[in-house]
Amino acid sequence: MTATARAIELTEIAALAAAEKLAQDIVAYDVSEQLAITDAFLLCSGANDRQVRSIIDEVELKMKQAGASVVRREGEREGRWVLLDFMDVVVHVQNAEERTFYSLERIWKDCPRIKLPEAALAGNPATTGESR
Repeated sequence: MTATARAIELTEIAALAAAEKLAQDIVAYDVSEQLAITDAFLLCSGANDRQVRSIIDEVELKMKQAGASVVRREGEREGRWVLLDFMDVVVHVQNAEERTFYSLERIWKDCPRIKLPEAALAGNPATTGESR
């Protein structure tokens, strides 16, 4: 099984929203074969806690406009690693230090990457070797 077309669409919307707020290292994985609870993970970083909050606000706004609502939100108070669960897509926005420390890419490296729109990848070093 692979991620649904709707999950991929929402992942692209979230990636573009994150890019609008200058998120770094935006990457998405199709985790549908590994997890029954979601189809895709979107990972991105903010330079500081304030930028992390700005990114999550924009992602939530754009996803709401696309008809997706957050069913679970974690970590917002600390602003260092915020998880937004939209059912089909889970968005992880991490402070750059947290991203390096937890290295979620290492955990999901065997999952296929979801190709993201070029506009979401401008100046993004995490995009080499994308497939799908």
